[in-house]
Amino acid sequence: MGQLVRVQNFTVSSDGIAAGEDQTLERPFGHVDPGRLFSWAGATASWPMRTDGGGSRGLDDYLTRDFARNIGAEIMGRNKFGPQRGPWEDLEWEGWWGDEPPFHTPVFVLTHHKRPSITLSDTTFHFVEGEPAEVLAQAKEAAQGKDVRIGGGATTIREFLDADLVDILHVAVSPVKLGSGVRLWESPDELLDRFHLDVVPSSSGVTHHLFWRK
Repeated sequence: MGQLVRVQNFTVSSDGIAAGEDQTLERPFGHVDPGRLFSWAGATASWPMRTDGGGSRGLDDYLTRDFARNIGAEIMGRNKFGPQRGPWEDLEWEGWWGDEPPFHTPVFVLTHHKRPSITLSDTTFHFVEGEPAEVLAQAKEAAQGKDVRIGGGATTIREFLDADLVDILHVAVSPVKLGSGVRLWESPDELLDRFHLDVVPSSSGVTHHLFWRK
């Protein structure tokens, strides 16, 4: 099938919201408690931050384990990297992801304000400006034949969906209603003109929406 452009394990509320408003350094998801959205993944045996031997082994675990499979590069919006807006005032601060980011690939951060690339462990962040297709071409080259993940947030995913550049999309819909915030969709039906859809409920209460291009 060649290189695919994938969205993996992106989680939204039942009303389509992926993050809250008023993002700060201390609150990456703004007014939304991320635990309400992501508890399904955190409960799995394959959750990368798990320190004990427990966790579920069902569908949620399979999808959590699948997150990194054959991914060669990621594209993310600037808000997923950190809360700074406008010109980079503090180049010493190197993002929310710590000294061992979970990506293990080149990451392309969309921004109108360039800064030098930074490498943390086995992840290099490149700060790039351009149309989705231009950035995707850079990411595909860096991925060296593997797939490219569009990592979020919701605004970035919509940009790539609207440019018709996404091949496979997995969205986990959590059974919580948030009311306001950054919205991925009003309804998943918006994508059915271009994608097939399987809706698979999980015992955790999350409903997995699996889209693939028609």
